[in-house]
Amino acid sequence: MAKAKHVLALDQGTTGTHVSILDKQLRVVGRSYKEFTQHFPKPSWVEHDLDEIWATSEWCIAKALKDAGLTGRDIAAVGITNQRETTGLWMRDSGKPLGRAIVWQDRRTADICQSLKAKGVEPRVREVTGLVLDPYFSGTKLTWMFQHIKGARARAEKGDVAFGTIDTWLVYKLTGGKAHVTDVSNASRTLLMDLRSLAWDDELRSLLGVPAACLPDIRASAEVYGTTRGMRSLPDGIPVAGMAGDQQAALFGQACFEPGESKCTYGTGAFLLMNTGTQPVRSTAGLITTVAWKLGDTTHYALEGSSFIAGAAVQWLRDGLRVIKKAPDVEALAASVKDSGDVVFVPALAGLGAPHWRPEARGLFAGIDRSTTVAHLARATLEGVALQIHDLADAMRRDSGRDIPVLKADGGAAANNLLMQYQADVLGTPVVRPRNLETTSLGAAFLGGLGAGVWDSPDAIRRAWKADKTFKPKMKAAQREHHLSKWRRAVERA
Repeated sequence: MAKAKHVLALDQGTTGTHVSILDKQLRVVGRSYKEFTQHFPKPSWVEHDLDEIWATSEWCIAKALKDAGLTGRDIAAVGITNQRETTGLWMRDSGKPLGRAIVWQDRRTADICQSLKAKGVEPRVREVTGLVLDPYFSGTKLTWMFQHIKGARARAEKGDVAFGTIDTWLVYKLTGGKAHVTDVSNASRTLLMDLRSLAWDDELRSLLGVPAACLPDIRASAEVYGTTRGMRSLPDGIPVAGMAGDQQAALFGQACFEPGESKCTYGTGAFLLMNTGTQPVRSTAGLITTVAWKLGDTTHYALEGSSFIAGAAVQWLRDGLRVIKKAPDVEALAASVKDSGDVVFVPALAGLGAPHWRPEARGLFAGIDRSTTVAHLARATLEGVALQIHDLADAMRRDSGRDIPVLKADGGAAANNLLMQYQADVLGTPVVRPRNLETTSLGAAFLGGLGAGVWDSPDAIRRAWKADKTFKPKMKAAQREHHLSKWRRAVERA
C-alpha cells in the first residue's frame, strides 16, 4: 500500500453513517451515507444496535469506494469520528453486544444523576472531568447497564466484557477485535477521565461502579491504533490512525487551531466549541470543559455548549407533525411568512443541555393564537435552534473572557440560509459557512492522515479551508432584545 494516496473518513453519527474518501489535497472524491434504526423502547429512552451500526459502516465503505472508482488498496489510512457519549458493552472475545447501546440523547439515568448530586459529589466530578452530572454523558449509562444487564458486572470484572463509545466499537471491528482503545476527546466525555492526567480516575470509576478491566486504553487523536483485519471492503493492513469525537473533529476540520477560534455544528443536536489552547478553562456559566485533541505530546482543550435538539427538531416536524415531506422543505415553509408571529419554540425534546442543564424540561411552543399557521411553527422551530446557540455563545464569552468575532458554521442544517441569517442576527456576530459543510469528516480524515504520515502538519487543512458565504447581522439591537426576552420567558416555562 505504499502507493496509496487516499484517506477514508468514517463518520458515524446519531441517525446515520457517512463515509468520505479524500485525496492528498483534501478533495472529496467519493462519499456515501446510510441511515440506521432509532429505537425508542420507552419515553425518553433512545437506543442503537451496535451490529447494525457496523453493518451500515461496512456498506458505506464499499459504496464510497465504488463512488470514487477506487479499491481498498488505494486507501492509505482510516480516520474515525463518531457520536460521542453513546455507550455500549460487548464480549471481548466474540464482539457480541450485551444488548443495545444507550444513545447520548437517552435520559433514563436522570434519577442516578440526581442521587449523585444529593450526595454532594458534583463539585468533585466537575473539578476532575470538566463535566456536569447529566444523563448525557457515558458514565451513568454504564452504571445503569451494570445494574440492569444480568451478569454484566461479574464478566466485566473478569475482563471478559469491553466498554466503549462508538469510536472504540469501530476500531475494535475494523481491527478484527485486536484493538480496544479510545482517544482523549472521546474519553473526556465519559465522566471517568481526569482532564489533566488524561487517565481514567479511580475515584470516579468507583463512584459510578465501573470495573477497571472493561475500560479501553486512552490514546492520542492521531496515531496508529491498529490495522484493518478481516473486512469485506478493505484489505488487511491499512492503518487505523486517527479519531476524535464528532464535535472535536469538526473544530479541527474548521481549522480552529488558535485559542478563541470557534465553530458551531448543526446536526441532530447543535454544538458550539471554542478552542481554549493548551490549558483547560473551567466554566462557571454552565458550559463544559473538554479535550479538543491531542497531537504528539500536546493537548488542546475546548469549552463546549451542547443543545441536544437542532436538526432533530426539523426531523420531528417531518416525521412527528408531518408538516413537511423532506427536511430541506422547512426553509421554504418558514420563509413563506415574514416572521414567527410571536410564536417561540423551545426545542427541549430531550431536555435542555448547556447552559441550563434541565433534563426534566420538555419542548414548548409559546405564543400560539388563531392566526398561527404551520409556517409560523416552522419558522419558530428554526429560530429556537438559533436562540439556543445564543445562550451558549453568551455563556462562552463570560467563561473565556473572549468575544467570538466570527462563528464558523457547519453540519447539514448550516445549508439553511434562513437559519444562518437569524443566527447572525441574534448573536450580533457574523456567521461564516465553509464550502465543505462536512467538516466533521474532513477533521477525521486529516487526523487519520496525520497519524499515518500522509500529512506532517495541520497547515494543509488551514490552506484547504475556504468560505462559502458570510451572514452579517442585520437585526437592530432593540429588535434583538425583543426576540431574546420572549425566548427567556419561554425557557423558564419549558
